Formats: sequence, structure tokens, C-alpha cells
Amino acid sequence: MVDHHRLSLSLRTLHAAKHREALRPALDELGARYGLSHMTFLVVYNGKSGLYPYYCTTYPETWTEIYVHKRYFDIDPVIDVLRWGFLPVDWSSVDRRSAPAARLFDEARSHNIGPHGLTIPIRGPKGERCLFSVTSNLSKRDWSRLRASSIHELQILSHYLHETVLSATGLRELGRYRDLSRREGQCLQLLARGRISKQIAADLEISENSVKLYLRSARLKLGASTSHHAVAKASFLELIEI
Repeated sequence: MVDHHRLSLSLRTLHAAKHREALRPALDELGARYGLSHMTFLVVYNGKSGLYPYYCTTYPETWTEIYVHKRYFDIDPVIDVLRWGFLPVDWSSVDRRSAPAARLFDEARSHNIGPHGLTIPIRGPKGERCLFSVTSNLSKRDWSRLRASSIHELQILSHYLHETVLSATGLRELGRYRDLSRREGQCLQLLARGRISKQIAADLEISENSVKLYLRSARLKLGASTSHHAVAKASFLELIEI
């Protein structure tokens, strides 16, 4: 069940983060709002050149320094999530059998990073490759409940954060996009509230196929890779209100 008020507040928090210095406090606020231990956003590739041009994290500085110094980027199995597709990946499904990976996760726990985590891959229209990760120190049962209750919102936030980070850091200039039609905007707004295509169709008194066509056309207009990405981008560009 989507908490529309929580999502709206969170999008406003990110919208206010216009500069690089405001990104870390924004992540702190979002983490506290969702009951998470930490949040991290990593730009793996910005579509031009160079690896890891930017990251923002709420991890302790000691752990971040160790991670960078030991080049854990090169062995972290979570980074490989980018190769798997667009869907969120729970860390419990990540292969930790290699000695380096096991050592990485053990060391992370020693720095209170949390035994549980979720990583959402983001692929931008201009070749950007980014990762949004959240961690939790909750019990396994409570983590499962938290993940289930917030995953839809976190997917939207991951894409909104993608737009925010690339804009605030100057890694990408904001392009021009075609205006959305009234129906396209309505479908995106309802999708943001957790409604599925069948429910959106009933709400708007149109066919489910029409809903799918409106969502597809909205994605094309916005250069979005997924419907969650389209929701985030439309909100970021202030084309819809959530």
C-alpha cells in the first residue's frame, strides 16, 4: 500500500535539493522517514567517460573511506545488479560465496551498515548507469514488511533522485520534453499512488489497453525507461503533482 503523503513529502525533499551540498541531508531525511539505516546513490557511468563520477551516501565516513581505499567497487556483487535488468534486487539474493565478497559484507556489518539491503538499478536515456541502495538493521521479518510496504515508493524515489543528482552535480543538462496530455498525466498520477493498469482504467472509465498506451506514450515523451521512471521524471519536471 502506497503512503501517498509520505511519497509526496519525500519528493518535495528531493526537489529542494538543488545543489550538491544538499543531497546528503536529503538522503538523511528520507532514510529517517522510511525507517532505513542508510541510503546510497552511486553514478556508475554518466554516459560520457570515466567510472564512478559521483556518489552520495549516509554511510559512516570511516566505512566510505575503507570502501574507496580498498577498491571494493571492483568486487562488490551489488554493483553487478546493473547487469541484471531494471528490477530491484534484495541483497539476500546477491551471490556472496566468493571470499572477497564475504569479507566485504562482514566488514560492512562491523561498521553497522546493516545485514539487509535493497538495490535499485537506474538506466538513463543517455547511457547513465546508476544504483540506489538502502540498508536496514531490522530483523528479517520486520525488514520484509518494510520492503514490501515501501518498494513502490522507493522505485519512484530512485528515479527522482537520479534526475536530482545529475542536475545538481552538473553531470547532465536538463533537456527539453514534450508536454504530457491530460490522460497521460492522470495515468502517471494514479500509478504513483500504487494503482495498477486495471484499476487506473476503472478510475478513469477507459479501457486497460488505453491506459497502457497512455503510459507508453508518456514514457516516450519523457525519455523514460520504465513507468516508475516516467512518474519520477514528470514530477521532477513539474508536469504532474504527486
